[in-house]
Amino acid sequence: MQTNTFGKKGWTPDRIKNLKGKTYVITGTTSGTGFEATKILLSKGAKVIMLNRNKKKSEDTIAVLKQELGNTIDVTSIQMDLAEQASIKKAAGEVLKTVSKIDALICNAAIAQVPKQTFTVDGFESQLGVNHYGNFLLQGMLYPQIEASEGRIVVVGSMGYNLGIKTIQFDDMNWDRNYGPNDVYSQSKLAQIMCVYELQDRLKKAGKTNVKVYACHPGASRTSLIKTSGSLMTRFIWQLMKLSPLVQSAEKGAYPQVMCATEPNLDQNGFYGPTGRNNWTGPVGEHKLEPHAKDKAVAKRLWELSEKETGVKWNI
Repeated sequence: MQTNTFGKKGWTPDRIKNLKGKTYVITGTTSGTGFEATKILLSKGAKVIMLNRNKKKSEDTIAVLKQELGNTIDVTSIQMDLAEQASIKKAAGEVLKTVSKIDALICNAAIAQVPKQTFTVDGFESQLGVNHYGNFLLQGMLYPQIEASEGRIVVVGSMGYNLGIKTIQFDDMNWDRNYGPNDVYSQSKLAQIMCVYELQDRLKKAGKTNVKVYACHPGASRTSLIKTSGSLMTRFIWQLMKLSPLVQSAEKGAYPQVMCATEPNLDQNGFYGPTGRNNWTGPVGEHKLEPHAKDKAVAKRLWELSEKETGVKWNI
């Protein structure tokens, strides 16, 4: 096992200095790792813009955060549904009107293990549509502001990227022939991760070293991800697993994304998450990413397809 650059305990939020004056935009904050990440950033004095689908849940979340951290925290919420490209464009426009800078965009929200093939309003298979195309569009829309702020993009992937086919199924992106909840989830996460390293290459080529892009994952954390979209059996098994020592708290699951958003001089080539057994739990740091996730030819093709499908032309 490689040595953890952050020592035996790995990265923890103690390393974060005061974040006053910093602005973070984060998706999916009403529960799980997104909620915990928001809480950590706010507790360090940052301003946080939450992007969530459910307006009522967002309001309740802000009330809880104020109760726990005090009324002076700087947190606002903008409604956005990652399953609808029009909603993403509208929300991105509001973000740009609301804040003058973005120190990091954290793409945390995702759906998982959707039992039957379902489509978004834009005609994408739902897991790919939300997890990959939705996040790709959001990043592209907010990129100019992130670049102007010399900020970061943090993409929350999953170890699931390695549990399906080891490439992108370009000839059937909607999985009409061989839909499987886990296979497609894996594909959506692989797509997200591949585009991180492709974006790094494109920025490097353009000489834009002031924007940093990171890929991380939460390990196995006690969150509602499976509970909200998995089949009954998957949810039942996961509920049992959540009680086992193989699973860590949602707070610890939030550490990798917070680290990627705040840690100075963090190597962009790394893939970050728990470094313990199976990378499910344990000290947070850098660990191995399978080579297929950095396949240049596939990543380039995926990027071009993603620009075409979302209609967002990155101005790099």
